[in-house]
This record gives sequence, C-alpha cells and structure tokens, in this order.
Amino acid sequence: MSIRFIILIGFLFYSSQLLMGQNDTSMIVLINGSFEGTPQCCNPPAAWIDCGFRSETPPDIQPQVPGMEPLFKVTKTAYHGSTYLGMVVRENETYERVGQKLSSPLKKGRCYAFSIYLTRSLEYKSASNTGSMELKPFTTPVILRIYGGEGYCNQKELLAESEPVANSDWKRFDFEFKPKSDMAYFELEAFYKTPVLFPYNGNLLLDNASNIKLIPCPEDKKKYLAYKNEKAAIEASEQKSQTAILGSAEKIKSTPESPNVSIKKQQKILKELDKSKVKVGQTIKIEKLQFPADSFKINANSFPVLDEVYDFLKTNPKITIEIGGHTNGQPSHEFCDRLSTNRAKAVRDYILAKGIAEERISYKGYGKRQPVASNSTKEGRLLNQRVEIKIISI
Repeated sequence: MSIRFIILIGFLFYSSQLLMGQNDTSMIVLINGSFEGTPQCCNPPAAWIDCGFRSETPPDIQPQVPGMEPLFKVTKTAYHGSTYLGMVVRENETYERVGQKLSSPLKKGRCYAFSIYLTRSLEYKSASNTGSMELKPFTTPVILRIYGGEGYCNQKELLAESEPVANSDWKRFDFEFKPKSDMAYFELEAFYKTPVLFPYNGNLLLDNASNIKLIPCPEDKKKYLAYKNEKAAIEASEQKSQTAILGSAEKIKSTPESPNVSIKKQQKILKELDKSKVKVGQTIKIEKLQFPADSFKINANSFPVLDEVYDFLKTNPKITIEIGGHTNGQPSHEFCDRLSTNRAKAVRDYILAKGIAEERISYKGYGKRQPVASNSTKEGRLLNQRVEIKIISI
C-alpha cells in the first residue's frame, strides 16, 4: 500500500469528520487533532498548514517508528493515536506555527473551551538554523500560543497562551477564550517564555487537540457555574476510574498465581493472538472485555483476556500494537470520542502496569465512525461497541 494512498484515505476520513461536525453549532471541529501521519522531519500532519518562517524548516511528525533512528533523539510515545506534532523555537528568533480553517467560524462575543495535551522532550538535538550543521540541545521549556485569524497564517487575535510547558509527561492544558471578532482560522504557535530576554532553543510536543466547544460565558454566572461543575464531576469520575484500573493491574501483577488461575489461563480466549498467525495491519477484537454502561472502568471479569494480551506482548518483545476503542452510534460524537478514547487508554494502562514498555502500545478512540454492524438493532450496537488490537509492527 503506497504512502499516497494512505494519505488519501486519511484525508477522506478527516473530511467526513468535518462534514459530520458542521451540523453541530455547539462544536467546531478540528481536523486531525491527534496529529496523525507518517513520522517525518519538516512536514506537518495532514490538514495542518505550516505557518512558520520560510527561511526555516516546518514542524515534524513524531515519533519515528520503532527500530529506526529517532528524529532529533525524540522517543516519547504518543498520548493519543500513533503520532504527534513536534515544534521548536530557535535562538535565531524564529519559531514554528501550524494552522487550519475551522469547520465553522468562531463568533464575536461568544465563549469557547479548547484542550490539548502538551509535553516536552528532555532530549532534543537539532541545528539551530538551516545554515548550520552543528547539533545543539533544544530542551528549554516554551509556551503555546493560540491565535484566531481571517485567513491561513493570519494572526488577527491572540486567543490564549499556556504557561511554560516544563512537564516531561503528557499533561492536558485547558483554555477558554472569547473572540473579539468573527474568525474562521485557527493557529497553534510555539513561542518563548515571556518576557523574552534572549531567544533560545526549545521544543514543544502536541497531541490530542480537542474540538472547540461553545460554552456559557462567565458573565452568565448560573450557566457558567453549572458548566464548570459538570466538567469537574466528569474529570473526577475519570480520575477515579483510572486509579481503580491501575490499582487492579498492580494487585494482579503482585499476587502469586494459584493452580486454578493457571488452569484458566490455558483456556485461551483470543486464539488469533498467535505470532505465527498475525500480520501487520491486522485487527483483533478483544473478546470478553466488559465495561459498565457509559464507563471506562474495566470489569474484573475482563482481566483474564487482558492478561492474554500481556502474555502475547511479553513473549514477542518486537511486536507493537495499537489499542482502538469504538462505540455504538447512539450518543453524540463528543461523548463517543471521549468514551472510546478512555476505554482504549484504560486497556493500555492495565497492560503497561504489568510491565510492558510504553513505546510498544499506542491507543486511539475512534468513537462511532467505524461501525461493523447496523446501529438500528441492539445486536448491531453491541457489535459496534468494542475494543480492538491492531498489529503495528512484528
């Protein structure tokens, strides 16, 4: 399968995502917010336009595939999906930016919420300009600036900016903004910590950018407070479930096996999970994986099948996989995207906690965009609500 064909399929998928979001006035869709693409230097992911300095190279798609030399020594695993965006600031007073046209314009005087996962690589080596071959460290923390505009790479208004991104693990950054005019273009920029005394070399990694959600403005105190309370409750529930998942995995990891457990393990659930049978690109549904309704807390009855996935990866140390979450077609896209992503991440976290290296497992939530059956029947909806393993490399 050619790279051009893969890129074409990606564009068709993201275009369909855009069309589905156009009828939802409360949600402005960002295409390819997960920054998926073929890992490579100097070429932003599909749907994102380079808005940086023409004298310098564009941003990069990170990380490199396992087994190949890391781009600029960056090895961090993606937070969502398989790849993320890498941007830098330079000591020669240049910095990197990307942008895209929105599915519908930001409206003057209305309030919006946006989130994105950010981190920095503790190791990053590159030339500080295109005319130099000397590799220098790009490790100083930088900030993210968010702009709105009236055309590609038009910075009409600074909507929000982050604190310096000093964390070396993925962290979600939440933003709220209220545009002063209508704007149909959106831009993300890596910039120096302010105030800028002297330009320097630094890096910023970006992943899992959310759609832009219309929210109540703070002036409407009652509605805004209700929105904040609902948001806090959802986040607290997610954190509680995530803690329970990791605790369960650690408990199983440290508990000696009884003879009965060993007997159960011999009754294999995922018979397709065999090194002699699997192929790159193959997807395998994780059978007997159970979650409570609208939750991503893994049911304890599901631990045996997840242990099979762990055993398979432990026995085959060169194999890398993606965990993909899917939902049925009834709830909204926002809810389905969140739930499918959290379920895929929960499965990944369980396996990581048992001792598999982080770089061997990525995860992605596909929401309700890849049904395998009709959503008009209960049976079809059950088939669509699934978690799959995709073989990335062998």
